[in-house]
Amino acid sequence: MKSSAIVEFVRDVYQTQDFIPLHTPNFGVKEKDYVMETIESTFVSSVGKFVDQFEQQIESYTGCAKAVATVNGTSALHTALYMAGVERGDLVITQALTFVATCNAIYHMGAEPIFVDVSPASLGLCPKAVESYLLENAEVRDVGCYHNATGQRIKAVVPMHTFGHPVELDELSRVCSSWNISLVEDAAESLGSFYKNRHTGTIGDFGALSFNGNKIITTGGGGMVLCKTLETGLHTKHVTTTAKVPHPYEFFHDEAGFNYRMPNINAALGCAQMEVLQDYLIQKRKLAGLYQAFFANSDTHFITEPDYAQSNYWLNAIICPDSAVRESILKETNADGVMTRPIWKLMHRLPMFEHALRGDLSYSEYIEAHLVNLPSTPIHLTSNQSF
Repeated sequence: MKSSAIVEFVRDVYQTQDFIPLHTPNFGVKEKDYVMETIESTFVSSVGKFVDQFEQQIESYTGCAKAVATVNGTSALHTALYMAGVERGDLVITQALTFVATCNAIYHMGAEPIFVDVSPASLGLCPKAVESYLLENAEVRDVGCYHNATGQRIKAVVPMHTFGHPVELDELSRVCSSWNISLVEDAAESLGSFYKNRHTGTIGDFGALSFNGNKIITTGGGGMVLCKTLETGLHTKHVTTTAKVPHPYEFFHDEAGFNYRMPNINAALGCAQMEVLQDYLIQKRKLAGLYQAFFANSDTHFITEPDYAQSNYWLNAIICPDSAVRESILKETNADGVMTRPIWKLMHRLPMFEHALRGDLSYSEYIEAHLVNLPSTPIHLTSNQSF
């Protein structure tokens, strides 16, 4: 597949000769109205009606028992790990093929990552790789799962739903249950993605969403912890709001909490964005369909949702036949004003995680060398753009 053909196709889809970014937010009248309402009310910080409303919208949409808004996706995942009982010195199994925030959240808990491979079905954490690593390196004791060589507790498994494609959650849940390990879903990229008709982030013990500016909907910066029970949800809310005990005027905090409160002005954006989420999802599936048809008869493979899931297609991606083709596409498309990008550098290649424990990462390394992300902003496709 020639880079020039990709550029021509993308420009035809987006109907512009201007620079085409990878993923930009869409704002309408409601976003401006709601933000102005917060400004006029003066409740622009962590108290206000839009915070509660946004949490309720996410609860209704995802089906979780309680959603807790936070300042960003990393803080949401950090909180989820805290609530799952991860402690300093623990080990957490995750994928090396992920955005650095996944591992930063683990690090800031005082824990250490173990990297295992991803699955060809999802590009997310592979259940077989997790089980294989545990069988070779761990044992279950009365008080949990422990790493044989280091003696450290393996407390959690953190899959990340890469580009919005859900991982094999039933299989991961089974592995975690049999090894007495908590399952925490990094669902930062997967709002609007469903695994066997259940929303991502609601199947593990806790889940975390992100509403960064490049996500399918945005609050500018923001995140959300998804909790399975009302009890854990209320505790999560307490922890993220500095663990302050309610009182008319006294300041008493009953545990070491986090100041991770989402400002009301950001939540206002989220409320408006949730009203158009379904439209965005329809647009993104149409865009993915166009890409799939375009690459159908080429030696470049377009990544589609797993057969067990419905993906939000947050970022569209292709796997090139070799690394030279990948490099050519990246250089030439960006030079022509169509933004593409490689997948993240594998986490064990970064200096702060280079000594982390890890299993075989062959497929992660293959994807790292062959994958390209394509422009994925949701658009209203014209009637003549069929697939």
